[in-house]
Amino acid sequence: MPPIAELHPVVVHFVVALGVAGIAFRILSLFPFGKWATHAATVLIVLAAAASALAVKSGDASHGPAERIPGARPIVQEHEELGEKARNILVALAALELIALALRKNAKMARGLGVASALVGLPAAALIYGAGKHGGELVYEYAGGVGTLKSDSADVTNLLVAGLFHQARLAREAGRKEEAARLTAELILQRPNDPTVALLGIESQLRDRADAAGAMTSLRAMSLPADQPMLAVRKGMLLADGYVALGHTDSARTLLTDLKAKFPAARGLQAAIDKLK
Repeated sequence: MPPIAELHPVVVHFVVALGVAGIAFRILSLFPFGKWATHAATVLIVLAAAASALAVKSGDASHGPAERIPGARPIVQEHEELGEKARNILVALAALELIALALRKNAKMARGLGVASALVGLPAAALIYGAGKHGGELVYEYAGGVGTLKSDSADVTNLLVAGLFHQARLAREAGRKEEAARLTAELILQRPNDPTVALLGIESQLRDRADAAGAMTSLRAMSLPADQPMLAVRKGMLLADGYVALGHTDSARTLLTDLKAKFPAARGLQAAIDKLK
């Protein structure tokens, strides 16, 4: 993928920030108390127009992988169309601003062009918002570009791991324990040497397969990196859950209290202790 494609996530934020701020400054400059914003509006809008041209170019270079995601093509195309429209209107807006700057000695003409710029700026802001909204949907709802931008297998694996983790959590919350266990098993296959994933596997053994005794045996046999104390907290909390599942609430409370004394800043420990009272 062309290197310019990697700039797209960065550049689009400049378009939104510069464009919206520039349009807001232009509207502000029309009031007597906002004349100071006149030149700031011109600079911001011209910069936004330049950034929008780069945003469209980098977007064209990066849309391939996202467009191939099943179901994502329509949202990619809408995002591209709105982005191009936003670029076009920002370029027109920048032209108005530069003409107004050139004619600044003619107060009446400059004022008229300022009003025109503010009026054109309103639909420009709407297009910027629409393009940004569709871009957000593409990233957050379809994972467009996430893990696929550089065609790196490690990145794609990260994407798969994230999907398995979240889908397993949602399946568990919905009561689909067999599905949660299956997804977690696949997650372990993807990251067999990751202690965080190993703990997720034991959690699945406890919650999805209702094998508290087996989960506790696995936890007791598990060694964790000494430089990651929060994993020890997670292990202890799972042990406590195992005790509770086996009916040994007092043992769970004692374990959590000792863990709280050792890791006083750890999140969730006090809440877990309170639940056992």
